[in-house]
Amino acid sequence: MKKPGEPLYPDDEIPQPQHNGRGALSNASSRYDDEKKIRTTDGWDLEDELPPPRTTLTKDATRTILARNTSPDVPFDRSINPYRGCEHGCIYCFARPTHAYLGLSPGLDFETKILFKPDAATLLTAELASPKYRPDVVAMGTNTDPYQPVERDLKITRSILRVLSDFNNPVGIVTKNHLVTRDIDILGDMAKRNLAEVFLSVTTLDKALARDMEPRASAPHRRLDAIKALADAGVPVGVMTAPMIPGLNDHEMEAILEKATEAGATRAGFTVLRLPLEIKDLFDEWLRANRPDRAEKVLSLIRQMRGGALYQAEFGLRMKGEGPIAQLLGARFQAAVKRLGLNKIRYRLDTLRFAVPEPARTALVDAKRDARQMKLL
Repeated sequence: MKKPGEPLYPDDEIPQPQHNGRGALSNASSRYDDEKKIRTTDGWDLEDELPPPRTTLTKDATRTILARNTSPDVPFDRSINPYRGCEHGCIYCFARPTHAYLGLSPGLDFETKILFKPDAATLLTAELASPKYRPDVVAMGTNTDPYQPVERDLKITRSILRVLSDFNNPVGIVTKNHLVTRDIDILGDMAKRNLAEVFLSVTTLDKALARDMEPRASAPHRRLDAIKALADAGVPVGVMTAPMIPGLNDHEMEAILEKATEAGATRAGFTVLRLPLEIKDLFDEWLRANRPDRAEKVLSLIRQMRGGALYQAEFGLRMKGEGPIAQLLGARFQAAVKRLGLNKIRYRLDTLRFAVPEPARTALVDAKRDARQMKLL
């Protein structure tokens, strides 16, 4: 049994970095599985590598689309996640443990077994048209990315934006994908009504690090291009320097903010690395395989921000950490934001425009009538 703080593997069994477009190196069982899968070797060194795991898509038969949030760490109370799992494969993704609820691994399963919600737009129309609904900003990209690669073909996020636009319901988006620019026609129109805001998450400007750490997200320069395209279209746009990982990418914070400002970003935010549940071992494994020369230093610095552990779950601490390193990161961020003139304006998206369009209102009345008739039968 591995003790807390010990490496996941002995030195002679550390997995080698993969170059198959995936972030995780393993597919360990989730915390809910009775049987546990472990990595081992039979001593054979085979030259032929296994083919890279393929992405599979499964329909998600959810009956609701709006998820509610009560965390004091985030500024929204409702969100939409068109997908479960994310093909971007970011090794640090805090959403990975949610795949365990599906009986899947937070490792490779999370980035290869994607569940999609084909009825998202229909479900959203019904929820927004309900007399019980109270309008507020809907957040997208708070768990998995709404613009991950499969969105190019499925267009579920685009269908959701059309519904939100029809209802005049504001939306805030966070993404790592240049694909968001495909929907500038909708987002630009919503922005004219003060109904849309987008943040691009830029973790590093180093293409090699981005390729290893976020293998199927857009390259850093493409994310900056997306910021420019959105800004040019009149869409309020910001940058998230998140997560900042001490000893790995934190030295880039100011440069990222500068490049994003040059591209047209007017707002910025940041968080420090979070390693809840299975992510601790996945990140440890990735770090030792991809950046072995700095692995111990990075893990030590993370513990210094987390009271000696690799993660703190407490509200108020989990997003920013504590101690001198976390305080320095916060001070650097605030100094850069002030110098660059960011966050001077806080966009207050308009909730007063909300209105149920006539087709949706008629459909709701018809559905209620049909339900009453069914009860009489």
